[in-house]
Amino acid sequence: MDTTSLAETARSHIERAKASAHGRSAHTVHGGHDHVLRQTVIALRAGETLEEHDSTREATLQVLAGWVRLTGATQAVEAVAGDLLTVPAEAHTLHAIADSAVLLTVGLVLGTPGRVAVAGNAGPDYSWQEDWN
Repeated sequence: MDTTSLAETARSHIERAKASAHGRSAHTVHGGHDHVLRQTVIALRAGETLEEHDSTREATLQVLAGWVRLTGATQAVEAVAGDLLTVPAEAHTLHAIADSAVLLTVGLVLGTPGRVAVAGNAGPDYSWQEDWN
């Protein structure tokens, strides 16, 4: 059985995001092409936004640290550490109000490419990068 400290991973990637030119950092902590779930910690420096992108896969965001705003076509929701959000299956953006880290959990279908849009101006065909700093 594997154990990952999400608190430590969140802290580490927030520091990486704050130090990076683009203000974000991410790392897949579980899953990949041969798993049904993919879980990725994404950290954003305060004020940074993952620009509008689509994902048709079922997904949730658990806020590990900070304060974020998830905006879909018809509504926006703000969340803080401990909150769990359902990612809308429509175009959406994620904005960090404060330095933040979230755990993105995406359901994948085995045998199909796992595509998750997480970069600015990325569309549904954006290929995931494992250690994105």
